[in-house]
Amino acid sequence: MCGILAVLGCSDDSQAKRVRVLELSRRLKHRGPDWSGLYQHGDCYLAHQRLAIIDPASGDQPLFNEDKSIVVTVNGEIYNHEELRKKLAHHKFRTGSDCDVIAHLYEEYGEDFVDMLDGIFSFVLLDTRDNSFVVARDAIGVTSLYIGWGLDGSVWISSELKGLNDDCEHFESFPPGHLYSSKSGGFRRWYNPPWFSEAIPSVPYDPLVLRRAFENAVTKRLMTDVPFGVLLSGGLDSSLVASITARYLAGTKAAKQWGAQLHSFCVGLEGSPDLKAAREVADYLGTVHHEFHFTVQDGIDAIEDVIYHIETYDVTTIRASTPMFLMSRKIKSLGVKMVISGEGSDEIFGGYLYFHKAPDKDEFHRETCRKIKALHQYDCLRANKATSAWGLEARVPFLDKEFINVAMSIDPEAKMIKKDEGRIEKWVLRRAFDDEEHPYLPKHILYRQKEQFSDGVGYSWIDGLKAHAARHVTDKMMFNASFIFPHNTPTTKEAYYYRMIFERFFPQNSARLTVPGGASVACSTAKAVEWDAAWKNNLDPSGRAALGVHLSAYDAETPLSNKPSKVIDSIPRMDFPGVAIQS
Repeated sequence: MCGILAVLGCSDDSQAKRVRVLELSRRLKHRGPDWSGLYQHGDCYLAHQRLAIIDPASGDQPLFNEDKSIVVTVNGEIYNHEELRKKLAHHKFRTGSDCDVIAHLYEEYGEDFVDMLDGIFSFVLLDTRDNSFVVARDAIGVTSLYIGWGLDGSVWISSELKGLNDDCEHFESFPPGHLYSSKSGGFRRWYNPPWFSEAIPSVPYDPLVLRRAFENAVTKRLMTDVPFGVLLSGGLDSSLVASITARYLAGTKAAKQWGAQLHSFCVGLEGSPDLKAAREVADYLGTVHHEFHFTVQDGIDAIEDVIYHIETYDVTTIRASTPMFLMSRKIKSLGVKMVISGEGSDEIFGGYLYFHKAPDKDEFHRETCRKIKALHQYDCLRANKATSAWGLEARVPFLDKEFINVAMSIDPEAKMIKKDEGRIEKWVLRRAFDDEEHPYLPKHILYRQKEQFSDGVGYSWIDGLKAHAARHVTDKMMFNASFIFPHNTPTTKEAYYYRMIFERFFPQNSARLTVPGGASVACSTAKAVEWDAAWKNNLDPSGRAALGVHLSAYDAETPLSNKPSKVIDSIPRMDFPGVAIQS
């Protein structure tokens, strides 16, 4: 992931303004440590912090068309760029960057080209011929993006809040699947898939169709010119990603450059469920496996950094972001710049444990739609920012546009959880990869119960966070919480603790409005809390809050772990052809 910042129509083309834009752009340098660029046209500024994944040698930004009248700063990966280049045969490209197609597509198709892009992206395009501009964000919001407005009439765009929060009168999250056009002066949705209306689909479940769609989603994300690996928790989603990647890596351009043996990465408290399961999957697939340990205290010490980078006070997101943040730093230190991850599956297939209580297939489907639409505020935000904090890019094949269309067209009756028929959560996905002749995974891994990432790294992680917050937030503070924080009032000491830290970094009202709120149990939407009357008294986002469903529900707590932090001694040194990486 890169970092982009644009200031458009600020009525100030002074050197002082240029210096200020550069200063703000440097706040995003963690996202793109490889190179910086700034283009100025009158009172419009386009800045870029680059993480070089494709064409590292010549793909620096901003990018231009032939006569430099169209300027683009972009954060993203365009997986079908080679196919798009063929449609633009009469155009001359300046670089081999996958994002170089954007300016030329705009020349050919105007603002209507965005849906042609297959990938993840946030970009600002400036047409210097009339000083108009277009801003767009990918379909689901895998890349983070914010928009703000200054008192001088300027429009600001930034990959993260910290790039614009101090200089805008109002700012907000840029809606995924939308573009903003200066010509029309507003937003319009460019992403209009059939599932968005929440109409109930009726396509019969075909396991082979689903399998092929996901294999395609994974293999197209093997496009890279730098070392990469997979995040492997040992759960279903990450294990399938790792299995498919290992199966199809040989023969790819990436394998020719960096070797055909896949590297996998896992993080957890010592003895955690994820570490054990991930090690078993890695042995089965033959990956070079890297296992990182952290303690509860390591995580607590990182909380302030996590909140600064993730830019949220949402409890679930912070719980899960912290181990991912710690792991990303270790991964980057090994010389890896891109990882493939398993986010999005639970939203598409109803994998969270509370889906056991879905009253019928219609409500099951509508809840999956609600969850996908909200992903940019939760798991996408976590995966993007926890990795980008250390200059690491995360790719998420479950959120591939084509795959989502296939998966969300399935009659939701097939996705329903029916214990009496042996159908656990995400049964349709498990069944699609249950191949007796050429197995993708061991059976018990393929049918392992869902663990939310913040649980799977070790149950004592969440218990430790709660205990730490209880020592720093008093009952009197909680009694007055509604006066101190009238919007999204924290209802637990843990939430209050995170909110205090967030407000210190981002004190503006616009900032607190970017974070979602509402009741939730085991990561449900507020609407789904209505499915079970008992949940209203047990509002906790942990999967263990799904009482009567999770095998390790809250009535069987585990003690806190205070073991010293270490990385296991047997972590293999990462060797890539032509690259020396120090362990």
